[in-house]
Amino acid sequence: MTLSLFDQFMSPVFLGVPLIALALTLPWTLFPTPSTRWLNSRLLALQGWFLNRFTQQLLLPINLGGHKWALLFASLMLYIISLNMLGLLPYTFTPTTQLSLNLGLAVPLWLATVIIGMRNQPTVALGHLLPEGTPTPLIPVLIIIETISLFIRPLALGVRLTANLTAGHLLIQLIATAAFILLPMMPTVAILTLVLMFLLTLLEIAVAMIQAYVFVLLLSLYLQENV
Repeated sequence: MTLSLFDQFMSPVFLGVPLIALALTLPWTLFPTPSTRWLNSRLLALQGWFLNRFTQQLLLPINLGGHKWALLFASLMLYIISLNMLGLLPYTFTPTTQLSLNLGLAVPLWLATVIIGMRNQPTVALGHLLPEGTPTPLIPVLIIIETISLFIRPLALGVRLTANLTAGHLLIQLIATAAFILLPMMPTVAILTLVLMFLLTLLEIAVAMIQAYVFVLLLSLYLQENV
């Protein structure tokens, strides 16, 4: 029995070395590399079709200047999905439940979109800080509010991913503990609790994929404003 429900979110340590580094490199070993054959396998064909459709839908509203980010967005999407899904396996650790990791992904990418906007179209980028038609007395207040909202974006990206995954893992932990305790006393209720936990696990799988898509989608929206 763990001392705290949040112990499952602590990075495991082996011989004094945090294993979060191993967890971060593991997804890259799971994806098949393209072969030199003319005809790919079904897995490679399905993976290529998914990447093409996802990238096409994601970059459709973005100008041609932002299409250079296609490879980065597709790689980031697969990477976050892999980390989220691997964390649902028993005896594993979910790196994306760590706010430091999510902010480490969100802040540089958000800052890159801001720098691109300031370099290519500084007038348009600064124009987002002041909506058109604002009354003169409200101009200083709105500039401050829009600036704060601009700098909150990377924090919102990281907190959204962390909070959703942490909440799902905590619910699974609570329901599993309840089913384990109820099994000798009320087997019928315990079985119903296990069914609920199975349904919640399916929901958590969907959340793991959706949150990765939302993370990349919001980054693409920030890029769309600056290209």
